[in-house]
Formats: sequence, C-alpha cells, structure tokens
Amino acid sequence: MKLKDVYPLYLNNKAAQPNTDLAVTDKFTGEVAFRTALATPDVIDEAIAGAVRAAEPMARLASFEKQDVLNHCVGRFRERFDELAYALCVEAGKPIADAEGEVTRLIDTFRIAAEEAVRNYGEVQPLDISARAKGYMGMWKRVPIGPCSFISPFNFPLNLAAHKIAPAIAMGCPFVMKPASMTPLGAIIMGEVLAECDILPEGAFSILPATRDGADLFTTDERLKLLSFTGSPAVGWDLKAKAGKKKVILELGGNAAVIVDRDADLDHALARIIFGAFYQSGQSCIGVQRIIIHADIYDKFRDMLVEKTKMLVAGDPKDRKTFIGPMISEKEAARLGGWIDEAVAGGAKLLVGGQRDGAMLEATLLEDVDRGAKAYREEAFGPLAILSKFTDWDAALAEINDSKFGLQAGLFTRDINQVLEAWDRLEVGGVVVNDVSSYRVDNMPYGGVKDSGLGREGIRFAMEDMSEIRNLVIRRV
Repeated sequence: MKLKDVYPLYLNNKAAQPNTDLAVTDKFTGEVAFRTALATPDVIDEAIAGAVRAAEPMARLASFEKQDVLNHCVGRFRERFDELAYALCVEAGKPIADAEGEVTRLIDTFRIAAEEAVRNYGEVQPLDISARAKGYMGMWKRVPIGPCSFISPFNFPLNLAAHKIAPAIAMGCPFVMKPASMTPLGAIIMGEVLAECDILPEGAFSILPATRDGADLFTTDERLKLLSFTGSPAVGWDLKAKAGKKKVILELGGNAAVIVDRDADLDHALARIIFGAFYQSGQSCIGVQRIIIHADIYDKFRDMLVEKTKMLVAGDPKDRKTFIGPMISEKEAARLGGWIDEAVAGGAKLLVGGQRDGAMLEATLLEDVDRGAKAYREEAFGPLAILSKFTDWDAALAEINDSKFGLQAGLFTRDINQVLEAWDRLEVGGVVVNDVSSYRVDNMPYGGVKDSGLGREGIRFAMEDMSEIRNLVIRRV
C-alpha cells in the first residue's frame, strides 16, 4: 500500500490546497511520507466564520439526519480500514496490529455516536413545590452549544479525533479541528469522508493542520463556544488560561499506576501490564508507568516482568511481529532516555532496557526509583515502567495518589472490600479492576482530575459538554 504524495486540508466542508507546506515523516524511516496543506490564520478565521454561519442549520438537522451522517462514516471507515491502518502505521510509527485496533475503535466511536444521535432526551419537572407555583410545570432539553474548537494529539490520531468529531455531529455542533502536525492524515481522511455528506450545511466542519504559533484562533476566538483539547498538561492549562469565556474540556497527561495484590492471577496480570506499559511504545496518557506489587510476590512477579519484557520484538512497525515501534520523534526518545539515566544516577536499578537508537527506545523497567525523579513524578509517555512494593493496602492507595496526575488506575485483586475502598479513595477519573489503567471502552465516561484535566469524553458525556440546557416553564390558565 502507498500513500498519496499530497493531501489537502478541509475548509468549510471542501478540500482546499492552498500550499503543501507541512511535510509529515514516516516515523520509522525518518523520510518524508507525504505533504499536506498548512492553514494560515486567514484560513482559520474563514473556517470559524463558516462554523458560525452553520450553527443554526446544524442545530436544525433532524436526529435521523445526524445519525445518517454518522452511519455513512461507519460504512466508509470499514471500506477504508486497511488504508486507515497503514496511514497510522506510517505517520505515527504505530505497530500495524495496534493501528488496526485503533481503526476498529474509530468505527466503534462513530457507531456509538450514531446511536446516541437519536437519544438526546430532556426531562419534565414538577414546579408546584409550593402554593406560589400551583399550576406551573417545567421541562428542559439540551441544545447544541454552537461552534466548537478541537485540538487533537499525535498518539491516537484517529480515535481521539473521533471522540470530538462524532459527538459534535451527534449533538449538532459545527466545528473546526486542528490535528497534530506530526500525524494529521487520519483527521484529513475523516474530513474526506464527511465531505461526501451533502446534508451537512456548509461550514459544518473544517480540518486544518496548523503550526502551534499560527493556531491561536482555535483558542482565543470569542465566536467559538467550546474548546476541547487533548494533549500535554503544560499546553492544555496554558490554553485554558487564554480561552476566555468559552467552555474548556481538557484531556491531559498521567503517570498511571497499577496495584498487583498477593491474591492476583499473576499470569493474567503479567500479560495485561506488559501490554499496558509498552503497547505503542508507551505513548498513552493512561499507559502503565508505576507498578506497585505486594511484597509477598514482589520478587517472583518482578522476574516475570523482566523476562517477558526481554522477549518484546522491536523494529519496523509495518512488520506484524513488531510490538515496540519508534517513539514519535528522536527528540522525545532522547528526553525519556535522559530521565532513565537520571533515575539510575540517583540510585535506581535498571532491570531491563534503557538503550536508545534514534527514535527507538528499548522497553525499560526500573526499581528503587527516587520519588523526586522525573521518571517517577512526570509523565514518561514512552516505554518505561517503575516497580515498587507494598505491604499495606492503604499505603498502596496513598502511593497511587502521590501524583499531580489522576486519570485512571488499575487494581489486580480479588478482594471486593479493597476494590470499594479504592473506588472511594483514589483521586482518579476511573478505577479498573483486574485490568490495567490503560483499558478504555469508547462509550464510558473518560477523563481525569488534578493536572490530568477537566470534563469527560465518551460519546454521551461529550455531548453533554457540547450542549446547554434550555428550560421551558408553562402556566396553566
């Protein structure tokens, strides 16, 4: 399979090729894979103006019409499955099996949105709670919030874009999207499919690759009613400070932890933790970074982890045997390699891995890491996991909470009382039992607390954020 040499952007529902200024590389070879157009501030301004014009006709689309658009996307994504997976493999360096898994999730996400498009319910509310309200009744419904701005990241360029685009269509919100400059192709293909839907009013969507410096309007423009950003905490919180009066949804980073209790099924825990820590080279905000193991099984499980990690195949992501592909750039691999070196210099023990060749970084396990080290405190966003031991469940929960982040946590235990205690006390957006922190189903509420963000994704929950409640009061006369 071969990608095209040049791709357009999408401005007000239509392909446009104002330039070919953005070169996107094959993340394994480092060679330019294709070029695409780069949106200037004038183009972004035109797209926002189009979204404003489209707001009323989008809001008036019937539920079945929005469902038809989403079902069309589902069908076309199925037809273009191999193309979408290959594009991911090239532009993101994602091993082909992981890329196919993401395309499957893309289809799931649009399918869920198609179902939710006809479930936008309201509520009848009794108001006659006192004598003065006798004869009054109330009801409310959700209406689209209006033009939305979306900024999506490089690590899941299909599905994380889908988690913004699909609920916007289901709710009836026009949008402008800035995909990550390193991985814009997935969103561009989504734009190509949406452009086939004549029912969408002009201005319903724009897909605009842009440089960070040229993209301020995505955040600051007052015509936009909502900003949804997925990416790094440093960037996300800065955007929130600049966003003005618009609603802001942030899906940011983490350094997620899992607990392995002494009653856990160790073979099951091993397979899931290896996946959670190292799939797509660890470049997931809910990837397993901290592994907290009961002291009674620590040595045994540590040795199991080391042996399994040594067996992981690294190399060309287009090869089906590959499990560890390149990180998104040599710069990011060098950053994390430096954190590993810093941790070892500070007294940590390197159990396996740690070597780097360009953008390829070996799957790495450390133990005895100082809690002040970047490898412990910050988001690794790469193939690194840290081992520690516990004897007391309360102390293990406290260790999970010893983080400025709070996305999800995993618990491998058979004790339901410990599960309920963790659900009450863990400062995270989600607790996953007998699986890893990185487990997500695309209809569930997903998001974090603390530095990990604001709001929740998952189609129904995103639709709530992309809507406002409009009340109606009726007096019988």
